[in-house]
Amino acid sequence: MAPTTFSYDFSQHNGSFKGKVNIPTGLFINNEFVDGTEPGKTIDVTNPATGKVITSVTEGGAKDVDLAVAAAQKAYDSAWGLKLPGRERGKLMIKLAELMERDADEIAAIESLDNGKAFSIARGFDVPEAAQTLRYYGGWADKQHGKTIEVDNGRFVYTRHEPIGVVGQIIPWNFPILMFAWKLGPALATGNTIVMKQSELTPLSALKVCSLIKEAGFPPGVVNVITGYGQTVGAAISSHMQIEKVAFTGSTLVGRTIMKAAAASNLKKVTLELGGKSPNIIFDDADIEKAVRWSAFGIYLNHGQCCCAGSRVYVQEGIYDKFLARFTEHIKTLQVGDPFGAETFQGPQVSQTQYDRIMSYIESGKEQGATVHLGGERHGEQGYFIKPTVFTDVKPDMKIVKEEIFGPVVVISKFKDEADIIAQANDSMYGLAAAVFSENISRAINVANNLQAGTVWVNQYNQLHPNVPFGGFKQSGIGRELGEYALANYTNVKAVQVNIGGDAPGL
Repeated sequence: MAPTTFSYDFSQHNGSFKGKVNIPTGLFINNEFVDGTEPGKTIDVTNPATGKVITSVTEGGAKDVDLAVAAAQKAYDSAWGLKLPGRERGKLMIKLAELMERDADEIAAIESLDNGKAFSIARGFDVPEAAQTLRYYGGWADKQHGKTIEVDNGRFVYTRHEPIGVVGQIIPWNFPILMFAWKLGPALATGNTIVMKQSELTPLSALKVCSLIKEAGFPPGVVNVITGYGQTVGAAISSHMQIEKVAFTGSTLVGRTIMKAAAASNLKKVTLELGGKSPNIIFDDADIEKAVRWSAFGIYLNHGQCCCAGSRVYVQEGIYDKFLARFTEHIKTLQVGDPFGAETFQGPQVSQTQYDRIMSYIESGKEQGATVHLGGERHGEQGYFIKPTVFTDVKPDMKIVKEEIFGPVVVISKFKDEADIIAQANDSMYGLAAAVFSENISRAINVANNLQAGTVWVNQYNQLHPNVPFGGFKQSGIGRELGEYALANYTNVKAVQVNIGGDAPGL
């Protein structure tokens, strides 16, 4: 049975995009949309703004991963990797970026439909940044240079940066199209072929872009995308004996599971971009108005479903009351509602499960004695909306302070001085990101240098760029996404030593 096509008319929404879309719902293997090896098995896709099912997509399984790996290996051996010059790979990647920009309105609308993020943000950030990431890495495709190494005059020694081969990638639901590009970019630029599992909650935008991959002219089998569940498709990728590397973005708990599977199978290389509980530090000399706006952006962007969200805000004692009052006023102006509304900033959480999880943390905060300063309840009558929530009077050992909530919930605490805040900020199993707000740049840099985090923003928050590395310290991950640093995740370094005049051993 051939997979179906999902058709949707966006004229029924309030947004600026009023077009119709047609999205293949099958598995993307060898440049074709196909049904799974267990015909008829599907996964429902829900609109989180209404809680209603909008379509279903093909459910993949372990046998489908086998087929995708075989296609990827064939492509690597015949049409990609060392068989195709980097400049040609780069042209294809840049062509894909151009096609995404051509269809940006459509991709953004699809992203808002099954993810729930505001269309204005999907169109203004997610899709353009995804395209720019592919363009950036397209530029790297012919710049994988090794080195010549001086040993002595009788030997010529050099290194080569070679692709790994078939790589597995597993992406989350919070930034579907952006994570798709973050993973594709460095892997394709370095000559690898890909078997990717996308989230079963938000599959539609990637399936749309798979059509563009074929249109751009990528050889069959270079990119293969399987929609399925973690315990089946994710497990199959992590333990597959013909996949030599796996990259995962998601929770720390699942990251551990993937590492175990990778180690127990063929000891495949692993990179992980995991959870966070990021501190956002406001010193008493900060520009309060800017700090308020950046802090709100830092926690409520993407409805708090962001691994680097500034979910722990620390304010110096002297300005705590002033900051809290202004922060409260500002949050009350944030528009929560229909993702296609022109003024909407915060849409729904992605699913009923995620909604329930966040609400359980809110209840935990209340039970442990924290004060719900603002929010803490459902917004509206349908869908998975939660009001922006602020907790005060929190203690360091509370669950809402220690654990990643992944929702629109922030805790606000006081601190005394630099030594105090560095200790409080670093008191976490995570180390993904942090921010410092201060008009004293020397102090800001000193604190930034002492924070255990892979990214530290100063007088800003949630600024991500394709050429700037992103990743975590401690239990927030292994390796780096983005920038030149990410290329190393997808290459093997080979040393070649040529004897051009040296004597043979005197045995």
